[in-house]
Amino acid sequence: MAWPWLSCLLLPAFAVSVAANVAPTFLSNMTSVTLPEDLPVGAEAFWLVAKDQDEDPLTYGISGSNAYFFTVISSTGEVKLASPLDYETLYFFPVTISVSDGHNNPVQKEMQVIVEDRNDNAPVFQNTGFSTNISETLPIGSLVFSVLAVDKDTGSAGAVVYYIERVIPSTSDSQYLFKILLNGSIILNGSLSYNNKSAFYQLELKACDSGGWYQNSFITQCSSPVFLSISVIDQPDLDPQFVREFYSASVAEDAPQGTSVLKVEAVDRDKGINDRVTYSISNSTRPGWFDISPDGVIRVSGSLDREQLLEEDEEVQVQVTATEEHLNIYGQEAKVSIWVTLRVTDVNDHKPEFFNCSLLACTFTPQEAQVNFSGSVDEHASTRIPIDDLTMVVYDPDKGSNGTFLLSLEGADAEAFSVSPERAAGSAEVQVLVKVPSLVDYEKKTVMLVQVVATDLVSGNSSVALVTIYLRDINDHRPTFPHSLYNLSVPEHSANGFVVTDSIHAFDPDTGEGGRITYSLLPGNGADIFEVDPDSGTVTVRDSELLDREKQGVYNVTLQATDGGGLSSSTTLQIYLLDINDNTPVVIGSYIIFVQEETGNVSVTIQAYDDDQPGTNNSRLYFSLLPSPYSHNFSVDPDTGLLRNLGPLDREAIDPALGGQIVLTVRVSDCGVPVLSTEVNVTITVEDINDNLPVFSQLSYTFPVRERDPGVLVGVVKAWDADQTEANNRISFSLLGGGANFMLRGYVLGSGWAEGRLWLPSDVSLDYETQPSFNLTVIAENPDPQGAEATAGIFVPVEDVNDEPPTLDASSLQGIRVAENGSQHGLVAEVVAQDVDTQAQLEVQLVNVICTKAGVNVGSLCHGWFSVLANGSVLINQSEAIDYEICDLVTLVVRAYDLTTDPRFQAYSDNGSLPIAIEDVNDNAPYFLPDNKTFVIIPEIVMPSHQVASVRARDDDSGNNGAILFSILQADFITKDGAVIAFNGFFRISTSSEANVFIGNIELVTSLDSTLQGTYQVTVQAQDRPSVGLAQEANITLNLFTVDQSYRVRLQFSTNKEEVGANMEEIKAAPATGLG
Repeated sequence: MAWPWLSCLLLPAFAVSVAANVAPTFLSNMTSVTLPEDLPVGAEAFWLVAKDQDEDPLTYGISGSNAYFFTVISSTGEVKLASPLDYETLYFFPVTISVSDGHNNPVQKEMQVIVEDRNDNAPVFQNTGFSTNISETLPIGSLVFSVLAVDKDTGSAGAVVYYIERVIPSTSDSQYLFKILLNGSIILNGSLSYNNKSAFYQLELKACDSGGWYQNSFITQCSSPVFLSISVIDQPDLDPQFVREFYSASVAEDAPQGTSVLKVEAVDRDKGINDRVTYSISNSTRPGWFDISPDGVIRVSGSLDREQLLEEDEEVQVQVTATEEHLNIYGQEAKVSIWVTLRVTDVNDHKPEFFNCSLLACTFTPQEAQVNFSGSVDEHASTRIPIDDLTMVVYDPDKGSNGTFLLSLEGADAEAFSVSPERAAGSAEVQVLVKVPSLVDYEKKTVMLVQVVATDLVSGNSSVALVTIYLRDINDHRPTFPHSLYNLSVPEHSANGFVVTDSIHAFDPDTGEGGRITYSLLPGNGADIFEVDPDSGTVTVRDSELLDREKQGVYNVTLQATDGGGLSSSTTLQIYLLDINDNTPVVIGSYIIFVQEETGNVSVTIQAYDDDQPGTNNSRLYFSLLPSPYSHNFSVDPDTGLLRNLGPLDREAIDPALGGQIVLTVRVSDCGVPVLSTEVNVTITVEDINDNLPVFSQLSYTFPVRERDPGVLVGVVKAWDADQTEANNRISFSLLGGGANFMLRGYVLGSGWAEGRLWLPSDVSLDYETQPSFNLTVIAENPDPQGAEATAGIFVPVEDVNDEPPTLDASSLQGIRVAENGSQHGLVAEVVAQDVDTQAQLEVQLVNVICTKAGVNVGSLCHGWFSVLANGSVLINQSEAIDYEICDLVTLVVRAYDLTTDPRFQAYSDNGSLPIAIEDVNDNAPYFLPDNKTFVIIPEIVMPSHQVASVRARDDDSGNNGAILFSILQADFITKDGAVIAFNGFFRISTSSEANVFIGNIELVTSLDSTLQGTYQVTVQAQDRPSVGLAQEANITLNLFTVDQSYRVRLQFSTNKEEVGANMEEIKAAPATGLG
């Protein structure tokens, strides 16, 4: 084989390791790539990744008809998008990717690019100008129109949903009048009305997709709005309508036939049709009086008479019907009716007439008309007294001034009377009144005659009625009493019916009814106490209770006598009342007295009076004190009513339920017959003073409390104060000792009792370990700042609770050392746990084991080496497994656990760490590292001290145990024919190290014989150097091939290492061939 020449010479000695150059390959997943269509231009699309065993720099590329979509950074393989992607145009295409290492032909591969759809298109309506016509009677649910919108996207991004955005006109009726279905069909959702709603609608429509991803957001795309115009076609479905809601007019009652009165007008409510309307009279309150022409003009068609309409308010009601010319959509006449009011006005065609009736009852029929009337009146009746029993009414049916008339009197006796009213309109009740009383005299005339004349104000036509007046006789004498004043007496409270007098009478000279006398008491003083017999005139007591001298001692009563004609006279009865003992004494005022206990005195006079006659036994008073629980402490003067206490008063001697009040009853009596009396209560409030000290229910209290319980009730103390008022028996508590550990709250229990509740504050608890007990003093005192106080002792023993967490003795966690590989066994350390609680039961627990080698965590390799007992003993578990070479530090993480800790508190100590350093033992022999080298020597040019070969070795022990020293044990030369020649002393070896690897460099000690052709075998020993114990060693034999200078040319190498690698065996064989 021929070898290329190089400009450099073969070195005297060398070592070569070569391999052939291999072309790069793409990763197995470089077959397809998926890209979203919304990937921005210039963004990273993907990476081209290839691997090259030779780790040569790689160059990437993309080619093919679709390569314009991308740009490639050739040195890194990063591919960026150069042209926008569009799923709707091209959703799948191939590109050719390539990679080159500069030594081999470029490697090419086809890659498929898959474009993912994105929501980048909005729906588009297929048409934009929409319009339709629909009938106003279209049923609800009918199809109105259909639209179609298309979205180019796929999936939910291409699923179109339709919306009605707005309806014009925008009213509450139109808002939901239409609805659109999923397929774009627009459905009528309510009723239409051309006239009442709208004749035209415009719908703003919008189509949206169902949403999809676009530019890393989930979005919904919507179309531009389109408008649907809907025209509503009117149908003849409505009746006509009058243009006015009310029609009325007036016509004179003498209007001739054919007179135009009023025109009505109706229109077709179907504005889009506007059918012709005709008119007719369908009903009337006066048939035949009016008719109507087809154009709506109402005219007079008969004789009119207003007076026939008086009960109908002078009006005629005419019902007019308007009918459309054509039938409606239901095949019926379209029509509407309205009532028209026609008022008939008056014409003066009547004169006033007289009727014998009352105005409200008159019907004014011809049968009631009359010209003769009669009545009666008392002689000498006063002016304007009307004639009795005269019922006369004048009536003129005409209206206004046509119905106005004048009234006057004529005849022989007209001078004695007058008529009322003198002027009236329509109708009026007529009265004949006395004008001159002296002319109305029964003794001169018993009957008088007058004529009443009624004259029409406009026409002058009149009517006359004759009135006959009968006069009545009257009584003209009155009764009289003999005296104008009578003096009488009667005991007070005399029984009802007691006769005061029966001898007083009046006299009347008239006879008959005019002379019959009736007696009565006039209202006033005494009329309700006395009464009189109307026939005999006897006066008696009417109401005994009201006959009271103390209220009124004398009554002046007026006695009246009246004859049958109503004439009367009177006299005065002066009646005196005689006294009896009928009044009980009356106490003035109320008696509520406040007096301070011990020092205060009661001194009060009971004020009383008696209404009976002064200066008599009936009004004389006597005072006495009625027995009661506390009356013996008081006295009252019988004559003056002075009430006093007999000694000092003590509030505490009074029943507490009485609140310090003593109620005494004083009786006040008169000396009359029978004796009458009154009782009065005197309320004496004995005011409390603070004259008693509080007293505790116990002299001392013991309240045990558990430690570590904040805010608990420690205990309750009670005290009592004998004072009866809250102001004096209110007890407040205070506390001495205990500092901020305790607080005392007082509560009032009533009846002088109070309790003090001793608490721990909510943020304070006791600690047995800090202070096992407390001695406190509680003070009870009144509010009086000058008052004394009471005290009691409180002993609070603190009950120990297992509340403190245990601790680890730091001195027991000092690091220890353990030799590897079965060097030690059994107990190596003691972890000590402590707890200040008295009931603690402790155990030591192993929490974790941390294995490290040279400061690096090596996982669980050492987890079984050691164990920790509950008593804290640390034992070696697996002595033979302890290996310094895999773990040089074992850290036992331990904690102490108190089995009896209260559940509310921490039962564990903080974690502690016990470091165990693993000591190295020389348990590993050195070993040589493989080195794929061939050593060749050219004796002619190799000089002493020149390096001809090298070895590398390691020892997994540490320190001196892992330090290696190289030595040459044997050096032999193997000739071509297999002879062995010892060459000891020709080679030496030096030792160096680098990163825990020891290197032995073999050097030539003396020159070699260039004539010898063969192989030098050098045996090298690697030996560690332990501080203690025996050393360990390893041997290796190296072959050093010799060649002479004649082979130098043939061993020259090109720079192509691939070619050298491919021919390595031949290169190795070349020296042997040459030697041969």
